[in-house]
Amino acid sequence: MSEATRSLVIEKLNVYYGAVHILYDVSLHVADGEIVTLIGANGAGKTTLMMAISGVVPPRSGQIQFLGERTDRLPPHEIVARGIAQVAQARHLFPALSVRENLELGAWRWPRREYAPQLEEIYTFFTVLRERWHQKAGSLSGGEQQMLALGRALMTRPRMLLLDEPSAGLAPIMVKDIAKIIRHIRNERGLTTLLVEQNASLALQLAERGYVIESGRIAASGTTSELANSEAVRKAYLAV
Repeated sequence: MSEATRSLVIEKLNVYYGAVHILYDVSLHVADGEIVTLIGANGAGKTTLMMAISGVVPPRSGQIQFLGERTDRLPPHEIVARGIAQVAQARHLFPALSVRENLELGAWRWPRREYAPQLEEIYTFFTVLRERWHQKAGSLSGGEQQMLALGRALMTRPRMLLLDEPSAGLAPIMVKDIAKIIRHIRNERGLTTLLVEQNASLALQLAERGYVIESGRIAASGTTSELANSEAVRKAYLAV
């Protein structure tokens, strides 16, 4: 795969929390329009990597490049402006604000006349948000809040989505709905996506390629079919 087709390139990334070494020489890439998953156990370093890509946690060494530009030295708002939007596991909505107000905050860089069509598209993706546009975000169900968090990220007009545990805490039927939405967004927008999931079975169904992270290190990589057929991956993450 040529460098020209790679949206995100991470090389030998080392991240610390204080004196604690969390990520060790992590290297991976995500091609333009591709869904890549990162799977691993709790505490393996998945969320730390996402926070490093978003600029929230600065790396000690290594590089992150997005669309050929180095971004690991940029503040989070500049990274968003360059086209990377993260949907955090905790969602980080504003519970006292309405659904529409939360969505509008995602379009903070755009004049109102420019984001009105975007808002309409979000309501088309997530019809329940149109029905509840006036309702406070904190009163929504877990699945509805996940849709709102996704919608707010899309309002930034991203070129890449970082999805951190989108199925966490959701009922099985809602997990299926979120999976359909992720596929729909990919098919409609062709968005490059890095998907972090502890639900390895779901992740391997949604993505084309994947990486396995263990104790802060990349332990395996390959197509999702290769990972799904790996005995080590099956025993550790697929319970088969």
